[in-house]
Amino acid sequence: MKIGVVAKRGEPEAIKAVKDFLKWLKGRKYQFFVESDAARLLRIKGYPRQDIPSKADIIIVFGGDGTLLSVARLVGSMGVPILGVNLGGLGFITEISRNEIRKELDKVLSGKCTFEERIMLLADVYRGGRRIVRHNALNDVVMNKSALSRMFELDIRINNQYVSTFRADGLIISTPTGSTAHSLSAGGPILYPTLESFLMTPICPHTLTSRPIVLPDTFVLEAAIKSGDDVYLTVDGQVGFPLKVNDKIIIKKADYKAKFLILHDRDYFQILRTKLKWGE
Repeated sequence: MKIGVVAKRGEPEAIKAVKDFLKWLKGRKYQFFVESDAARLLRIKGYPRQDIPSKADIIIVFGGDGTLLSVARLVGSMGVPILGVNLGGLGFITEISRNEIRKELDKVLSGKCTFEERIMLLADVYRGGRRIVRHNALNDVVMNKSALSRMFELDIRINNQYVSTFRADGLIISTPTGSTAHSLSAGGPILYPTLESFLMTPICPHTLTSRPIVLPDTFVLEAAIKSGDDVYLTVDGQVGFPLKVNDKIIIKKADYKAKFLILHDRDYFQILRTKLKWGE
């Protein structure tokens, strides 16, 4: 088995966890591909992060949900299963804690585990009728202002049918996985992460009756920027792209899904209770 290893950048605990993991692998018949940043600190051969999905059968990510999001986008259509090892508190997506690695990884390496699939989004930006950029997202695609300023206007069409013109601080298109991220703070509902649907949540809309709406993931959403300066498209809170008036953004479900290795019965409701402090 070929194992890709990615660590959270600038995190000494992640490097230490990778070092311990590689020690544990020593003498076993596995190939491993460690991303360049971590490998340099460990003084071993490394590989560019973008090359790891094409070399690995599985990818183990040492970090938090943010690192996992970036790896899921990188894997994209290649379908490589990902295992998230959380080094801090409980994560919404990361599967196991650092203390569980040795106990649980024998299951992974022997193939005795399943994986869970999560839908991803594709966002295409068109300018003057030509596509100028494409991004994928596991959590969300957000259109908002880059600084404190006036609202902007968006024409929304779904499946070529006119929906509304929103005046708002922004708009979030979220997957079920991302429903507990930016969308939640903007008043959106929580969707169970394996649902095949997505969520449109206005940010501080001018009309208070503009509410979040859950849509089938077979639908295609088009947002056209009608007015506003300094509007940005942001993907998973990690990648930004400046938008202009008359740009069109087409958002739809990707034809591939992110695959996450599942090692035990993960209690999603226990995660919600802990992260959102329900019942306290």
